[in-house]
Amino acid sequence: MANEEDLIDEALNENEAQPPVDVDAEAELATQQDRVLRLQAEIQNLRTRQARELADARQYASIDLMRDILPVVDNIDRAIEAAGDGSETAGLLEGFKLVRQQLVTALAQHGCKEIDAEGETFNPDLHQAILQQPSDELPAGQVMMVTQAGYQLHDRVVRAAQVIVSSGPSQD
Repeated sequence: MANEEDLIDEALNENEAQPPVDVDAEAELATQQDRVLRLQAEIQNLRTRQARELADARQYASIDLMRDILPVVDNIDRAIEAAGDGSETAGLLEGFKLVRQQLVTALAQHGCKEIDAEGETFNPDLHQAILQQPSDELPAGQVMMVTQAGYQLHDRVVRAAQVIVSSGPSQD
Protein backbone atom coordinates (compact mmCIF):
# COMPACT_ATOMS: atom_id res chain seq x y z
CA MET A 1 0.00 0.00 0.00
CA ALA A 2 2.83 2.30 0.56
CA ASN A 3 3.50 2.17 -3.12
CA GLU A 4 -0.02 3.31 -3.92
CA GLU A 5 0.21 6.15 -1.40
CA ASP A 6 3.54 7.23 -2.86
CA LEU A 7 2.04 7.27 -6.33
CA ILE A 8 -0.91 9.33 -5.18
CA ASP A 9 1.39 11.81 -3.41
CA GLU A 10 3.55 12.14 -6.53
CA ALA A 11 0.49 12.75 -8.69
CA LEU A 12 -0.76 15.44 -6.29
CA ASN A 13 2.66 17.08 -6.18
CA GLU A 14 2.81 17.16 -10.00
CA ASN A 15 -0.57 18.87 -10.18
CA GLU A 16 0.52 21.41 -7.61
CA ALA A 17 3.76 22.12 -9.56
CA GLN A 18 1.79 23.18 -12.66
CA PRO A 19 0.25 26.58 -12.17
CA PRO A 20 -3.45 26.83 -12.75
CA VAL A 21 -4.49 28.16 -16.17
CA ASP A 22 -5.15 31.89 -15.95
CA VAL A 23 -7.63 33.19 -18.54
CA ASP A 24 -6.40 36.78 -18.15
CA ALA A 25 -2.82 35.73 -18.84
CA GLU A 26 -3.87 33.90 -22.01
CA ALA A 27 -5.78 36.96 -23.23
CA GLU A 28 -2.77 39.17 -22.47
CA LEU A 29 -0.53 36.75 -24.37
CA ALA A 30 -2.86 36.81 -27.38
CA THR A 31 -2.95 40.61 -27.27
CA GLN A 32 0.83 40.83 -27.16
CA GLN A 33 1.21 38.33 -30.01
CA ASP A 34 -1.22 40.38 -32.10
CA ARG A 35 0.74 43.54 -31.27
CA VAL A 36 4.01 41.88 -32.34
CA LEU A 37 2.47 40.76 -35.64
CA ARG A 38 1.16 44.26 -36.33
CA LEU A 39 4.56 45.80 -35.57
CA GLN A 40 6.26 43.30 -37.88
CA ALA A 41 3.81 44.19 -40.66
CA GLU A 42 4.40 47.89 -40.04
CA ILE A 43 8.17 47.42 -40.25
CA GLN A 44 7.80 45.47 -43.51
CA ASN A 45 5.60 48.24 -44.96
CA LEU A 46 8.20 50.81 -43.90
CA ARG A 47 10.98 48.84 -45.59
CA THR A 48 8.93 48.52 -48.78
CA ARG A 49 8.10 52.23 -48.82
CA GLN A 50 11.73 53.20 -48.21
CA ALA A 51 12.92 50.91 -51.01
CA ARG A 52 10.36 52.47 -53.39
CA GLU A 53 11.36 56.01 -52.36
CA LEU A 54 15.04 55.17 -52.81
CA ALA A 55 14.37 53.76 -56.29
CA ASP A 56 12.40 56.90 -57.20
CA ALA A 57 15.16 59.14 -55.87
CA ARG A 58 17.74 57.31 -57.98
CA GLN A 59 15.53 57.34 -61.08
CA TYR A 60 14.72 61.05 -60.86
CA ALA A 61 17.96 62.35 -59.34
CA SER A 62 18.94 64.15 -62.54
CA ILE A 63 15.67 66.06 -63.00
CA ASP A 64 17.18 69.35 -61.75
CA LEU A 65 20.11 68.98 -64.17
CA MET A 66 17.65 68.33 -67.00
CA ARG A 67 15.75 71.52 -66.11
CA ASP A 68 19.01 73.47 -66.28
CA ILE A 69 20.05 71.99 -69.65
CA LEU A 70 16.72 72.42 -71.47
CA PRO A 71 17.06 76.23 -71.86
CA VAL A 72 20.40 75.58 -73.58
CA VAL A 73 18.63 73.30 -76.08
CA ASP A 74 16.00 76.02 -76.58
CA ASN A 75 18.67 78.65 -77.26
CA ILE A 76 20.39 76.37 -79.75
CA ASP A 77 17.03 75.87 -81.50
CA ARG A 78 16.58 79.65 -81.66
CA ALA A 79 20.08 80.08 -83.09
CA ILE A 80 19.38 77.46 -85.77
CA GLU A 81 16.10 79.19 -86.62
CA ALA A 82 17.75 82.62 -86.79
CA ALA A 83 20.59 81.38 -89.01
CA GLY A 84 18.19 80.78 -91.87
CA ASP A 85 19.39 79.21 -95.10
CA GLY A 86 22.24 81.60 -95.90
CA SER A 87 25.26 79.96 -97.47
CA GLU A 88 27.69 82.13 -95.50
CA THR A 89 26.53 80.58 -92.21
CA ALA A 90 26.08 77.01 -93.48
CA GLY A 91 29.07 75.64 -91.53
CA LEU A 92 28.05 77.35 -88.32
CA LEU A 93 24.47 76.21 -88.76
CA GLU A 94 25.59 72.62 -89.28
CA GLY A 95 27.73 72.84 -86.13
CA PHE A 96 24.78 74.08 -84.08
CA LYS A 97 22.61 71.25 -85.41
CA LEU A 98 25.25 68.70 -84.40
CA VAL A 99 25.60 70.19 -80.90
CA ARG A 100 21.82 70.17 -80.51
CA GLN A 101 21.66 66.54 -81.60
CA GLN A 102 24.37 65.58 -79.12
CA LEU A 103 22.52 67.29 -76.27
CA VAL A 104 19.20 65.67 -77.18
CA THR A 105 20.90 62.27 -77.49
CA ALA A 106 22.59 62.69 -74.10
CA LEU A 107 19.25 63.62 -72.52
CA ALA A 108 17.56 60.61 -74.15
CA GLN A 109 20.27 58.26 -72.88
CA HIS A 110 19.33 59.31 -69.36
CA GLY A 111 15.59 58.84 -69.92
CA CYS A 112 14.65 62.42 -70.81
CA LYS A 113 12.61 62.63 -74.00
CA GLU A 114 10.64 65.30 -75.79
CA ILE A 115 6.86 65.31 -75.33
CA ASP A 116 5.04 64.90 -78.65
CA ALA A 117 2.40 67.59 -78.60
CA GLU A 118 1.55 68.93 -82.07
CA GLY A 119 -1.72 67.47 -83.34
CA GLU A 120 -2.37 65.71 -80.03
CA THR A 121 -5.36 66.25 -77.78
CA PHE A 122 -4.59 68.88 -75.12
CA ASN A 123 -3.49 67.21 -71.88
CA PRO A 124 -3.00 69.58 -68.93
CA ASP A 125 -0.59 67.10 -67.33
CA LEU A 126 1.79 67.38 -70.32
CA HIS A 127 0.89 70.68 -71.98
CA GLN A 128 0.67 74.28 -70.87
CA ALA A 129 -1.80 76.23 -73.01
CA ILE A 130 -0.57 79.76 -73.65
CA LEU A 131 -3.18 80.67 -76.26
CA GLN A 132 -6.42 79.37 -77.74
CA GLN A 133 -7.20 80.11 -81.39
CA PRO A 134 -9.99 79.18 -83.77
CA SER A 135 -9.03 76.65 -86.45
CA ASP A 136 -11.01 75.25 -89.37
CA GLU A 137 -8.61 72.28 -89.72
CA LEU A 138 -8.45 71.07 -86.10
CA PRO A 139 -11.28 70.29 -83.67
CA ALA A 140 -11.53 72.05 -80.33
CA GLY A 141 -9.03 70.86 -77.73
CA GLN A 142 -6.30 69.82 -80.16
CA VAL A 143 -2.79 71.26 -80.06
CA MET A 144 -2.24 73.50 -83.11
CA MET A 145 1.33 74.56 -82.49
CA VAL A 146 4.13 74.01 -80.00
CA THR A 147 5.87 77.22 -78.93
CA GLN A 148 8.30 75.54 -76.53
CA ALA A 149 9.03 71.83 -76.43
CA GLY A 150 8.21 69.91 -73.30
CA TYR A 151 10.25 67.05 -71.84
CA GLN A 152 9.63 64.02 -69.63
CA LEU A 153 12.11 62.14 -67.46
CA HIS A 154 10.80 58.56 -67.50
CA ASP A 155 7.16 59.21 -66.56
CA ARG A 156 7.54 62.60 -64.83
CA VAL A 157 7.21 65.92 -66.60
CA VAL A 158 10.43 67.93 -66.44
CA ARG A 159 8.88 70.82 -68.32
CA ALA A 160 5.41 71.00 -69.84
CA ALA A 161 5.16 71.80 -73.54
CA GLN A 162 3.90 75.33 -74.16
CA VAL A 163 1.22 75.04 -76.81
CA ILE A 164 -1.46 76.89 -78.75
CA VAL A 165 -4.76 75.02 -78.59
CA SER A 166 -7.56 75.00 -81.16
CA SER A 167 -10.92 76.36 -80.06
CA GLY A 168 -12.62 74.74 -83.05
CA PRO A 169 -13.99 76.38 -86.20
CA SER A 170 -14.37 80.15 -86.08
CA GLN A 171 -17.84 81.48 -85.31
CA ASP A 172 -18.00 84.00 -88.21
